[in-house]
Amino acid sequence: MALLKTGIANSNRGTTPPPNTGAALDQINNLKGQIVAARVIDIVLDENHPKYKDVGQWNGIGAIFYEFVNSSGTTSNLSYALPYDSQQKTYPLVNEIVLLFSLPNQQMGINTANQSYFYLKPLGVWNHPHHDAYPNLVKSNNPQQSQDYKATENGVVRRVKDGSTEIDLNSPINPSQNTFIEKTNIHPLMPYMGDSLMEGRYGQSIRFGSTAKSKSEISNNWSSTGNNGDPITILRNGQPTNVSDRGWIPITEDVTKDLSSIYLTSYQTIPFSIANENFISYTTKPTSPASYANPQVILNSDRIILNAKNDSVLISGQNSVGISSNGSVNLESTSEMNLSSKLVRLGGIKADQSVLKGDTTVEYLKILITELQNLSEALKVVQDWPSGAPVPNPVLLTAANSSLQVFKNVYNEIDSVKSKTVKTL
Repeated sequence: MALLKTGIANSNRGTTPPPNTGAALDQINNLKGQIVAARVIDIVLDENHPKYKDVGQWNGIGAIFYEFVNSSGTTSNLSYALPYDSQQKTYPLVNEIVLLFSLPNQQMGINTANQSYFYLKPLGVWNHPHHDAYPNLVKSNNPQQSQDYKATENGVVRRVKDGSTEIDLNSPINPSQNTFIEKTNIHPLMPYMGDSLMEGRYGQSIRFGSTAKSKSEISNNWSSTGNNGDPITILRNGQPTNVSDRGWIPITEDVTKDLSSIYLTSYQTIPFSIANENFISYTTKPTSPASYANPQVILNSDRIILNAKNDSVLISGQNSVGISSNGSVNLESTSEMNLSSKLVRLGGIKADQSVLKGDTTVEYLKILITELQNLSEALKVVQDWPSGAPVPNPVLLTAANSSLQVFKNVYNEIDSVKSKTVKTL
């Protein structure tokens, strides 16, 4: 209530003189000549356009040629208009409708009265992100176009079912920039109360939304837990490949089917499974992504690459860092690979056999081999006394000579069993 007392409620205190009605009407009438609706008939998007030099070369990229839209149809105009905002731009397609504002141009330092038209992003004639083109039906000789515009009691709606609208959406004189292909299966996003949505023409979007337990038949899949109003941000690039051709029906994001996604959640659960959720290397398994109802970030695509071009990639977790695969896990380094832990288990969580220290083991084996060599030397001179005269024991002599050769070979080669790349404490 304190907010109302100092805000809306406070506006009723005292009296404010009403504006000069006549002056306000004059300003409105002046604005009528400065704000006009126009249909785009061409746009300059690269240096190959025949009008590239006429619009100022690279400084004129995004310039549109237009015709005014009025009650009798259209009025041709040979002038061009530039984008109103040079930081955020939505370049219109041919036959889309834009608002033109007559505003001071780059000649204002010479003549303050010198003005040009600047355009805002296309009007949402069809309220559809793919395109909002409305051709000049008076000039059109294409009967196929009118079939895609169905009259209703409230006006006209666009229901395209035959693959395309046959509307000219690209430049009529510059094939170099004509890359737009109309797709009738691009769907708008389903909005929920309080959402802020940014949608591209090809199924890309950013949703600044929340948990929304909507009763609509087009429900979302992130609001099964939490409370209405819990924030969520979803960045999506590309809708599912199997969506219907009824592109006028809204859809919601699907982390498992959209081409690439980033989800920043708060207290939602997302129906999503990673490729390998066996978690057999864990004694206490982590909560799966689909069951986790606290803030998390999910990235999902056919391939994910993390690369630090100048410094490091650091991955850290308070409880654990899990890396799993249904194929192989490959770690490579052109320099060193260091693993530090109080306990390292190889092969599984039940591994209990100790790993031998290579250098120390080799030293002990050398000592053992040396002693065996000494023993073999002693056995060589053992003598028998068959007839009162000493003679070498033939069995021990043969065995000792053979063992000495084996011990010598093993001793000379035993250093080679030590790994040159893997070291342990």
